[in-house]
Amino acid sequence: MFGYTIGLDMTVRGPEFPTFRNSPDTFCVLGPWIATKDEIADPNVLDLSIRVNQEVKQASNTKYLIFDVQRLIEYASAIYTLNPGGVIVTGTPAGVGPVAPGDVLEGRISEIGAMTVYVAR
Repeated sequence: MFGYTIGLDMTVRGPEFPTFRNSPDTFCVLGPWIATKDEIADPNVLDLSIRVNQEVKQASNTKYLIFDVQRLIEYASAIYTLNPGGVIVTGTPAGVGPVAPGDVLEGRISEIGAMTVYVAR
């Protein structure tokens, strides 16, 4: 495992459940950088948030994930072939909702950083 980044999966909108799925091209935004695993003391205690047009839609912590990060990697590797460069996106807390053209999304994870995404018109 190389490191951690921010990922916004724009595919699924609705009730979440512990499963794995693939996004169509351009539907999963990653970045803008990677914090290497040696830079993150404990990936299971990171604050995270998403704002849409400056309104907080999600605010939580990785300690509330259904699986901790190590178990998530174990689970994924049991059912998928994980190759160099592959990405596992953890899922999301409550607050997922629709976005519209012109919206501005701001994702933030402590110790990793922040990203801003502009939804194309």
